[in-house]
This record gives sequence, structure tokens and C-alpha cells, in this order.
Amino acid sequence: MFFIPIRFIAIALLLLFPFFYSGCVSKPVEKRLQVVASIAPLAYFAEKIGGGYVTVSVMVPPGGNPHTYEPTPRQMSMLGSAKLFIKAGSGVEFELDLMQKIMSMYPVLRICNAASGIHLKPAEHDGEHSERHDYPDEHSERHDYPDEHRHGLVDPHYWLSPRNALVIAENVERSLIEADPERTVFYQANADRLKQELHGLSSEIHVKLASVSNRRFLVFHPAWGYYASDFALEQIAAEEEGKTLTPRQLGRVIQKARTNGIRVVFVSPQFSTVQAETIAREIGGVTRAVDPLAFEYQENLLRATDAFKGGMQ
Repeated sequence: MFFIPIRFIAIALLLLFPFFYSGCVSKPVEKRLQVVASIAPLAYFAEKIGGGYVTVSVMVPPGGNPHTYEPTPRQMSMLGSAKLFIKAGSGVEFELDLMQKIMSMYPVLRICNAASGIHLKPAEHDGEHSERHDYPDEHSERHDYPDEHRHGLVDPHYWLSPRNALVIAENVERSLIEADPERTVFYQANADRLKQELHGLSSEIHVKLASVSNRRFLVFHPAWGYYASDFALEQIAAEEEGKTLTPRQLGRVIQKARTNGIRVVFVSPQFSTVQAETIAREIGGVTRAVDPLAFEYQENLLRATDAFKGGMQ
């Protein structure tokens, strides 16, 4: 019988041990960058650019109204482990009160102002603009909002424009790189890919709307002004600053809809539809939902485009 010396067996086991060990013990999970976004569309940009190296949470949950939402204590404590907070920066009401609190509680938390470099348009109501000009976002990332943002004179929904989305992508890319410079190349590549997709999205929407002749649409909540500007449409907005319409205002909107041959009132799922349904009944039309705060940014704009196109034909 043939015997293998014990010392050879021991040496063989030592050589094979790393292979057995690596197969039985999982590799340590690489720590992800903790990011918090105020609204879901901004979380989309963070996830697209950050990929598997970020974990993104959202302050305003699905169906929540950012004009009235109040973060929970758990959400505020969640910011303690975050490295980056992405704010809308355009005067969304819950942010107006929240930002000073966040900056005082977490002074080292990085703030990405997604609106930086974007010209904010005057708010609309009854199809009219407030008597203001465009507002460049000149305040720094950690300062409070200008007075015009506080008084509802600015339309805060800039993210619904694919053209503005390109700027958002650049702002998020820059902030992720500042927070996590070791992955600069990865973030840059993802941002470039996203910007190519956004150019394609804009082109696709232009094609979808090319045959539309009546380019006016009626929304109850005035969230789609930037989108309308991108695609040569005209938004007619019923309400202003989330306020209930007076009978006189309601009558004016109904008359304007009739004058323009409008039969669809577009509503946001975050707001009551009672008065919108009243308008729809008076014009012999219907209501349809379009969501300004959906997470799947590109898919959502395409769905909204199909809805607007159907309502304008």
C-alpha cells in the first residue's frame, strides 16, 4: 500500500485553504454613498448617475404633496447618516421651512441644489404669467431662498423640462463626484449616458407632438409650464398656489376652456380633483391624471405626452 507522508498532506491543505475559504465566505459589501432627495424625480437622477454605488431615499413619498408635506422624525434622523441631500431649490413649500432646520442639525451634510443654473419662470394662473421676469438661481447652495420664491411668484416645477433635466444631471453628477471623488470616472460615464438619453427623450416628444394643431391644454395644478415651453405648447392653469378657486375664478376657467375648445382637464394625483371634475362637467369633458412627481422620469414624460396629445386633438 502506498502512503503519502503527513507533511505533504499538510502542505497541500495549506495551499488549498484560500480557495475553500473564498468559496465559503462572501466578500465584504462595498459601502454605498447615502443620498437623500427631496422629491422622487431628483432621486431618479441620483440613481441613474450613482448606479450601484449609491443608496437613495426620498423625503416626499409617492402621492405626497410637496407643497404641504412635513417630513417625519424618522426621515429627519435618516439625514444623519446621509452624505448628500439633493434639494429642488425652486421654492417647493416644504423645503422653505426644512432647509434651515437641516443645515442647523447637520452642518457637514453636502447640499446639491438641483436648480442651480436654471432660470425659474414666473408662476401661471388662468393662463396668465405673474408680472415677473425669469429668475436665475444666483443664491449659493447653502443659503435661504429669495423672497420671490417664498411668495409663490415662481413656478417650482422646472424638472418637467427635458432641457432643464440636462442641467439637473450636471448638478447631481458634480455633487456625487465631490462627495465620492474615487468614483469620478464611473459617475461621469453614467451622467454622459443619461444626458444622451435625455436628448433622445426630447426628440421623441417633439416627434409625438409634431402633428398636434391645437397646442393649448388645461391643467388644474400649474405644474407643466416648463414642459410646455420646451415643446411650443401653452399651459392654461386653473388654480394658483394650491388655493381653492372662487366661483368667479371657476367661471373664468370654464369660459376659457370653452373658448379654446378644450374637453380635458389634466389633474395631479397629489391634489383634490373635486373642482377639476366640476370644470370637466361644465365643458362636457373629462379629467385625466398626469403626475409631475413620478420617479420614472423618462417613462413618465412619455406617458404625459401621450395624454396631452390625446387631450389636444
